[in-house]
Amino acid sequence: MLSFRLAFPLLPFVVMAAAPAAAQKFETPLDPPPDHTRRYADCLKQARSDPLKALPMAEKWHADGGGLAARHCVAVAMFRAGRYVQAAAQFEAIARDMGQDRPRVRAELWAQAGQAWMEAGGAEKAAEAQGRALELNGHDADLWVERALSYAAMLAWPRAISDLDQALRLRPNNVEILVLRAAAWRNAGNPARALDDANRALKVAADHSEALLERGFAYLARGERPQANADFDKVLRLVPPESKAARRAEAGKRGEQPGAAPPAPTAPPKPGGKR
Repeated sequence: MLSFRLAFPLLPFVVMAAAPAAAQKFETPLDPPPDHTRRYADCLKQARSDPLKALPMAEKWHADGGGLAARHCVAVAMFRAGRYVQAAAQFEAIARDMGQDRPRVRAELWAQAGQAWMEAGGAEKAAEAQGRALELNGHDADLWVERALSYAAMLAWPRAISDLDQALRLRPNNVEILVLRAAAWRNAGNPARALDDANRALKVAADHSEALLERGFAYLARGERPQANADFDKVLRLVPPESKAARRAEAGKRGEQPGAAPPAPTAPPKPGGKR
């Protein structure tokens, strides 16, 4: 799963908490010193572009009193460098050390921890971290999708479906979420419900290749090969010949069902625009 959460800094007001307790005091969380804000942004930019170089710099900044902002940059650099377990532990520690303040920022930190655990192959720990995030911000559809994907990795299909239900309550008729739930229903052994969700998605986006694939696989599971092949043929007309979608469609035409986990979206499903 792409790390969209780690592509950007946390909300700017978290920087206030990053100041050394005795050395700097800010009047409000929304008014950090410009030089401190710039250092945080520069550190995260370096962490994204060259994490192995950024990591010792961020660690030195933390040793010099960089506080939570420096620690967050350390965690992002660890993540980008592939040190996922350490990054997850760091994100969680920062969230805990913030106490009861800034629930949305803490939710984002727990979500970032969840992504790191997923990259480390720890789906159960990821779901636990994402659960902590949802306790703080249950109105974030992306969070429900992320935990659903963790449950899918655990083959816990009823839990995945339940979380996708919550995401769809927040974003009704979102095509990407409907496709994910169709895949979850299919894997849960209910192709009729999978077909319903795929059809709902295709009413919104008639040429959506993943929705067509899911409808094809639902038809296949129901033994309706002509309908399945019609969808697989349409996918093959829509996508590049060597693409993953094309390979899945070709497998479907051979009568093969895909693997257990539903495909993760290439970006978090959104109603439009950046989050």
